[in-house]
Amino acid sequence: METLSANRAFGGVQGVYRHASSATGTDMTFSVFVPPHEAGAKLPVVWYLSGLTCSHANVTEKGEFRAACAELGLILVAPDTSPRGEGVADDPDGAYDFGLGAGFYVDATQQPFAPHYRMWSYVTQEAPALVAEHFPADMARQSIMGHSMGGHGALTIGLRHPDRFKAVSAFSPIVAPSQVPWGQKALGGYLGSDRAAWRQHDAVALIEDGARLPELLVDQGDADQFLAEQLRPELLEAACRAAGQPLTLRLQPGYDHSYYFISTFMAGHLRWHAERLFAPQDRAIASQSPF
Repeated sequence: METLSANRAFGGVQGVYRHASSATGTDMTFSVFVPPHEAGAKLPVVWYLSGLTCSHANVTEKGEFRAACAELGLILVAPDTSPRGEGVADDPDGAYDFGLGAGFYVDATQQPFAPHYRMWSYVTQEAPALVAEHFPADMARQSIMGHSMGGHGALTIGLRHPDRFKAVSAFSPIVAPSQVPWGQKALGGYLGSDRAAWRQHDAVALIEDGARLPELLVDQGDADQFLAEQLRPELLEAACRAAGQPLTLRLQPGYDHSYYFISTFMAGHLRWHAERLFAPQDRAIASQSPF
């Protein structure tokens, strides 16, 4: 693993790293913030999955998470959104919603994407092993969150690994990719035409099929330009209601899809995660949570 940068921030270290991935067959870059901590301490890990067109850099530079992570004692890991590099297939028309920057957190089965687009394996297997090896991470205390396409990834990964993640939340997630244009294009392109295979990567479908979590937190701006066509949080709300899946869904008035929205509510989400990552006797640090 190569360190590309390491900067002091809020008493901790914000690093950016690169390594050769066996899952994707490419070099992969990711960022990790390690807060100040006592020598030998192991800290809970929050995974943040980014959205379309993004890389690790978007949340690292715009997410405004470091102060809260330093206060709460949380490591935050931000992987990339797709493989990149020479020989990696892209959308033939150069569209932003498929190909590079748009891996949708699945393992592709269709050519020419199958050799490299293995973001599900990368995020759920390879990256956690790397973090466990190189950082002071307590892998028994993990949670996951994400934005837009990354919110889709956080929900589906969390629903399929309920014993691994103690908290799951999302900003403006694509909750039902099988029912919206972004998701139909991506799941069809990466997984093929068999819609049964899509259900494993669709939060609404997973809940309908019996997947459960103790609770979910979703924030959505009501001025989001993608709300009606691509995000459709009402589908998640209906599925959760029918299944008895606890969900806190908050429509935030006047907020859009941008990192201005995410950064506004980031600290609140991290406090919510901390309350679920720390044992009751250790939760005083998160006692100021607004939730």
